[in-house]
Amino acid sequence: MGAGPPTAEIAVEGVDREGVSAWMSATIPSAEPPFSFELIAGGRSNLTYRVTDRLGQSYALRRPPVSHVLPTAHDMKREYTVITALVPTGVPVPRTLGLCTDEAVNGAPFYVMSFVEGHIVRDERAAAELSEAGRARAGHSLIDTLAQLHSVDVDAVGLGDFARRDSYIARQLKRWHGQFSQSTLDGQPGPAVVDRVHELLAARIPEQQGVSIVHGDYRLDNTVLDDDGNVRAILDWEICTLGDPLADLGLLSVYWAEPEDGDPALLGVAPTTLPGFARRAELLARYAAASGRDVSQIAYYRAFGFWKLACILQGVHVRYAGGAAAGDRSGVEQFAAHVGRLGERALAEVESL
Repeated sequence: MGAGPPTAEIAVEGVDREGVSAWMSATIPSAEPPFSFELIAGGRSNLTYRVTDRLGQSYALRRPPVSHVLPTAHDMKREYTVITALVPTGVPVPRTLGLCTDEAVNGAPFYVMSFVEGHIVRDERAAAELSEAGRARAGHSLIDTLAQLHSVDVDAVGLGDFARRDSYIARQLKRWHGQFSQSTLDGQPGPAVVDRVHELLAARIPEQQGVSIVHGDYRLDNTVLDDDGNVRAILDWEICTLGDPLADLGLLSVYWAEPEDGDPALLGVAPTTLPGFARRAELLARYAAASGRDVSQIAYYRAFGFWKLACILQGVHVRYAGGAAAGDRSGVEQFAAHVGRLGERALAEVESL
């Protein structure tokens, strides 16, 4: 029997306790009020809360940031639609339980899904909870799961009309550069190197290899692992779409730090430098074998990955500086400089082509 929620009702930013509780009671048959709500730290965009009911059962609630929401960047229905479509495919995702698009309930759309217990490896301390064998398995499972996701027939799962299929990189360049340009702080634009890399990437787009569901932010800490390092669920689907599968692979290789890399792509986060984790080259070869795709132009997709991260982090920086972090405002002062460093790494990659 679960311990149940605390007796004192503590206000949680981003959650209308009364409205959400009434909606959950009416929508999810297994949910037993009263509910407690806890913001789960770690996310830098859409917000995730752990909801615990009277019986100690846990659910996950996702909603957009509390302010500074860019158009199309925080669409709850998109996340919910993709996760729901993937449930029967065997791709590891949480089970969706309900979508609320009535903003009168909580001030913004949100959805609720099952809460998947396990390890979320955001830092070296979390990685150290796995054995060396578990870390090795984590890399293999992560890449095998990515290949599995990219093998899903989008028409067969009802996602054929989810998004445009062609010219993925060109569309992404336009989208993220547009959002980068909108993300100004006190009227000041982001680093000029990001604009320069945009020009170079736009001039050198590789031919797209097929059409897949593209997660858009696929990395180790956007998954839940079991004790042996196997992926139990892929999380954070907020920028998923259809398009070029190698964009996910390139971004994963950007995130996948190695001991000699120096400055990690994510501020202060380099769990994959611990002993046991596979090398990037091994993961790329494993993906190529599992998917049958040519990965010889991965440097372009790494450049695109660094550049996209710079665009995203610029938007996060502006939102957080405006107070949209819902309680998690750590490291904001480092964001501006890191946007520039990401832009420089993207420039180095694209100039190496």
